[in-house]
Order: sequence, then C-alpha cells, then structure tokens
Amino acid sequence: MSRIGESVRARRRLLIALAAASLGIVCGYDLSNIAGALLFITDDFQLTIHQQELLTTTVVIGQIGGALSGGVLANAIGRKKSMMLVAGGYAVFALLAAASESMPLLLTARLLLGVTIGLSAVVVPVFIAESAPARVRGAMLVTYQVATVLGIIAGYLAVYVLADSHDWRWMLGLAAVPALVVLPLLAQMPDTARWYLFKNRVDDARRALLRVEPNRDVEQELTEIAEAMRDEVGGKFVEMLRPPYLRATLFVVGLGFFAQLTGINGIIYYSPRLFESMGFQGKFALLVLPALVQLASLAAVLVSLFLVDRIGRRPILLSGIAAMVLGDAVLVGVFAAKSSAVSGLGYAGLLLFTMGFTFGFGALVWVYAGEAFPAHLRSLGSSAMLTANLSANALVAGVFLTMLHSFGGAGTFGVFGTLAIAGFVLTYRFAPETKGRQLEEIRRFWENDGRWPDETESAPTDARACR
Repeated sequence: MSRIGESVRARRRLLIALAAASLGIVCGYDLSNIAGALLFITDDFQLTIHQQELLTTTVVIGQIGGALSGGVLANAIGRKKSMMLVAGGYAVFALLAAASESMPLLLTARLLLGVTIGLSAVVVPVFIAESAPARVRGAMLVTYQVATVLGIIAGYLAVYVLADSHDWRWMLGLAAVPALVVLPLLAQMPDTARWYLFKNRVDDARRALLRVEPNRDVEQELTEIAEAMRDEVGGKFVEMLRPPYLRATLFVVGLGFFAQLTGINGIIYYSPRLFESMGFQGKFALLVLPALVQLASLAAVLVSLFLVDRIGRRPILLSGIAAMVLGDAVLVGVFAAKSSAVSGLGYAGLLLFTMGFTFGFGALVWVYAGEAFPAHLRSLGSSAMLTANLSANALVAGVFLTMLHSFGGAGTFGVFGTLAIAGFVLTYRFAPETKGRQLEEIRRFWENDGRWPDETESAPTDARACR
C-alpha cells in the first residue's frame, strides 16, 4: 500500500514539475526567439531601428499588463484555469504572430503574447508554491526558473537551425507546440487547496491536499493555511509608502529596477546585433554563442542557489553585481579598441556580465521580494518589485539599439556599468543579511530603521551614558 501510495504521490509531483517546466520553456523561448527572428523580420518588413525596438518592447509592455492582472485572475478563476489560459494563450498568440502579414498585426500578436508571459510570471510560481509539498517546494520553484533559461537557449538554437530558410514564421510559431502539449497535463490536476479555501470550498481543499500527500495531517494543514490567509489580508499600498516599511519598499523596488536597468535583457533581445557589432560573423557566432552564454548563466544561478543559505544573500548579490561591473569594463575596452582581434575578449566580457547577473540579481531579487515585507504586504511588495522590474525592462528594450548606434558599444556599456555601480551602492547600503532569519525577525529590521534589534540593544544604554 505504501509503495503504491508513494508511486502515486511521485507521479503527481512529477506532473506539477512537468507542467511548470513546460510553461517555463515556452516563456523562455518566446523571450529569446525574437533576437534571431528579428534579423529576418527586419528584411521582410523593412524595419527601421526604432521599429525593431518597438517590436521587442511591445512584448515587455504586455508583460506589465499581465503581471498586474495575474493575481486578480488567479483569485477569480483559480490557479489551474489561469495556467490553462496561459498555455492556450502561448499557443494562439505564437501562431497569430507567425501568420502576421503586416507590422500592426505582428505588434498586436506580440503584445498579447507579452500579456500571457506576464500572467505566467505571477500564476505559475503561485501554483507551484501552493501545490508542492514543503520538502520539495524550493526545488520545484527552481525547476520553473531553470526551465525558463533552457527555453531561452532553445529559442536561440531553433533560430540557428532555421536560419538558412530565413523563415521567421516557423521561429515564432514553434512555441505553440510545447504549449499545446502541456494542456492535457494541466487538465489532470486539481486546483490548489489555498484557492479552494479562498472560495470557501473546504471539501475540495481537503481532497487537493490528500492527492498531493495522503499521509499528512490534513485538518491541521487546512487550519494553518486559513490562519496564514487571515494574516495576509488587509494590506494597503499606502502602508508601503510610509515608515516603517518605506525603507523596505525603496530597497525592493530599487533592486527590481536596477536588475533590469543594467541591461541584461537588452543583451538577450538583441544578441545577434551585439555580436555583429563586436566583429562576429556567421549564423553560428550570431545565434549559438548567445545560447552558450545562457548555458553558462544557468550554471551560475544553480551555484547561487546552492550557496544562498550557506554564505548569505549579501555576499552573493554584491559579488554578482561586481562581476557585472567588471564585464562592462571589459566590453567598454573591447569596443573602444575597434578591432576584431579582441572580439573573443568581448565574448568573455558578455559571459562575465551575464553570469554575474544570474548569480546575483537573477537569483536573489525574488528572495528579497519575498522576505522583505510582513505577510499582509508581501504580495503587494512583490507586485511593486515586478512592476519596477518590467518597466526598466521595457525602457532598456526600447532604447538599446538606439544607444548602440548613437553611443557605440563603449558608450552603451559605460552607461550600463555606471548603473551597475549605482545598483551595487544601493545593495551595499540597504540590503540586510537575512540568512537564517525568520520572517518575523526581518520585519523588525525595517521597523528598527534598517538595523537588527539584537545588534543595537546595548547602543541606547551607551548613548544615554554619554549624554
């Protein structure tokens, strides 16, 4: 009985992981395939630099709308139906983009695809966090992030395989395949117990818990979920804009903003153009080398996740940003040299920058967003961070090519290097070391003007003695 039960539980956990991974792969594929497809769309539609930026930025603008509405949708129709809607949206809008015969229609398809990506960024992690057993929740959440990076790599490689045909329609439309495959997987799953309780469907919540882990104390679990939900209600955005949480808000929003403002997605969206400007030629150099950069970044984020609870958040984040600054400095030097002889060094600079990002910002921005606020403000804080993150993403996507043509590579990465230094200063000044701290302790850090109470308990006495 126990062997059969464990087999069933393992199968259900596998279904959750596969669903998350499939949507992560599609999300990553849709983020990167435009980088190569843009080379051929530009030729077909005779796009200017600004039109190329608009086509790329439209997806990010859609992501902002999807991210802002994701929580509302997930609460209204449920996590499962929201994920099915995301999968269906990926398929429909990818095919619509592939069939576009004009720039306005392509922009519309990419905008709607962006909305779907934004919904996915909110709904999928919530579904995993609420569905997975506690002992494997972290691993399953990492699965989604890892799958997204694998999807980015797949996007570059698919364009490479199709490059000889110049058929950008296949490049965009292939995203529909994994999206359609994942729909039957999602249909086999129940919604989460948390959502059922949110809708006062207690019996359904009980059955959902039993399907994931039949041996646990379901009644105690239901009580704990209900208590946690009561703790999370009542938060208002205005509370985040005044003490004691204003400092936390400025830090988390600033972290999300600088994570994108330092240029990471400009590199992902426009890699072929960037490599071309460094002197690289040929489809392998322009489309496969960016994929290898992302493969290295995947290794960096896995190392970061292994170390984050061992050496702490601050050392990882600060060292990651420092690597980005160093990578920017290398790129400035390469572009200033204006010689193809140093293009290999430019590749090393991009590698260092991208690995530094995924090691620091990429791995930890969501950790801080989840830890910085008390329960009743946590979802609002994460939403504010994501909005800032996507807004900076849209800004970079909208001006990257213009900067590259107007300032040159040296000027462009000089700007990004300066912004990375500003992000380093923000982190050094405001980021708390939360390793091993309970969430309630972290709350007291912000309530104590950005200092740990246990580090300042003796300070008031000493200060009074001096007066």
